[in-house]
Amino acid sequence: MFKKILIANRGEIAVRIISTAKEMGVKTVAVYSDFDKYSLFTQIADEAYHIGESPSAKSYLKAETIIEVAKKSGATGIHPGYGFLSERGFFAKMCEENGIKFIGAGYKAIDLLGSKTEAKTLALKNNVPVVPGTEKPLTDVSEIKKISKIIGYPVLIKASAGGGGKGMRIVRKEEDIESSLRMAQSEAKSSFGDDSVFIEKYIESPRHIEFQILADEFGNVIHLGERECSMQRRHQKIIEETPSVIMSPELRTEMGECAKRIVKAAGYSNAGTVEFIVDKNNKYYFLEVNTRLQVEHPITELRTGLDLVREQLKIASGEKLSFRQEDIEFKGHSIECRICAEDSEANFMPSTGKITYMKNVLSNGMREDTGIVQGNEISVYYDPMISKLLSHGADRKTAIEKMKRALRDYKLVGIKTNISFLLSLLECKEFINGNYHTQFIENEFLKRESELTKPDEDTAAAVSLAGMLFKEKANGRKISTNHSNNTLKNNWIKKRVENYR
Repeated sequence: MFKKILIANRGEIAVRIISTAKEMGVKTVAVYSDFDKYSLFTQIADEAYHIGESPSAKSYLKAETIIEVAKKSGATGIHPGYGFLSERGFFAKMCEENGIKFIGAGYKAIDLLGSKTEAKTLALKNNVPVVPGTEKPLTDVSEIKKISKIIGYPVLIKASAGGGGKGMRIVRKEEDIESSLRMAQSEAKSSFGDDSVFIEKYIESPRHIEFQILADEFGNVIHLGERECSMQRRHQKIIEETPSVIMSPELRTEMGECAKRIVKAAGYSNAGTVEFIVDKNNKYYFLEVNTRLQVEHPITELRTGLDLVREQLKIASGEKLSFRQEDIEFKGHSIECRICAEDSEANFMPSTGKITYMKNVLSNGMREDTGIVQGNEISVYYDPMISKLLSHGADRKTAIEKMKRALRDYKLVGIKTNISFLLSLLECKEFINGNYHTQFIENEFLKRESELTKPDEDTAAAVSLAGMLFKEKANGRKISTNHSNNTLKNNWIKKRVENYR
């Protein structure tokens, strides 16, 4: 086992990794930017080293600097967390070349699975279903039109590298191919430095279901069940749960075996996630492999009783998996809500500033993963997620009720948050019934909420008149309310003007 590791990350995931390392008796080294000097993770680590300015490009993405700190501190392993350098094959290779263990997948597996086209080819070779489409990157417009016609519209133009919804365009008719291709390629080039794309059939209103896997360096692979991640906005997950309401034991076994097959074929080791999309008929298709620990990994921990960070450290230190697939027991239901610093009533604009008050009340079966404490600042430099709130109950209804209570009791002053939005989602009938998909929030929920909050004609007229009245009163003049020919409406407006006065 490691004696000392460096965490090449920040915030809640750095705190999460440090906590498990301490329990295992492993010393920890934190690296921090200017902004993070007094952050929680730097305070609880055994050592902390400054690595640069606040922008991540000048700190947390400085691979050579991080390697130098690891050498200087005597850390023999580096845990990348998620984001930043966690899925960069070159960084894993740099660690290996410098005699430092990268606590994650090997660089060859990262590079192989990091290419959507190569991953898709690997899936096909191993009898894992994929969405109909091209296996190689394309740039020629005429070829793209020809293939799209064969596949059938709608199609999805998708960047070969990257994710998070960048470099993606849905095309519903041939005349939109050229403009959509230009936009997708431009976005892919600026985001990932690679403008290659591939084409695939667009699956309408799918579910996003992923399988957590663990693989040791001796060829043993297991899965830890699925996570339902369909509650998304702009391709970003907001609420996750496990198990999925659509999952049967047979489907879980089938999809789990597919997940195991593809990572084993890639020569994968450590923790990872295999993502699928599932259509309305429960037909599933391979999407991609995330070669790192996922943000939402704690709901799997709550349901299985395993500590995934502990397992990562054990695997990276050369230990075999200590359990078999049949040893894994799934208990109850778990939900995660991501609390973010954003104003859900102002088109989810980021909210920055100092948290002047912070309090949560966690009952039995609740957990919070956060890197924020009262007095901390929320910055423009990093992801707006403040906290991951998690519930676990004997069944789904219990887990939902626990989460709702915890969100209502959660107090944050100084910034705007999405807590009320999360509560609205948990209380909507589609979530309660488990009848939702990846486009539900944008295509149904937000549109419906907008209609409910839009003032009707009479209300709008009253608001406008109240504004006029305010101006007239300010100028010392009296306003007439006899401008309407509609007697009923005029009386309605008069009453509200009287209320205003």
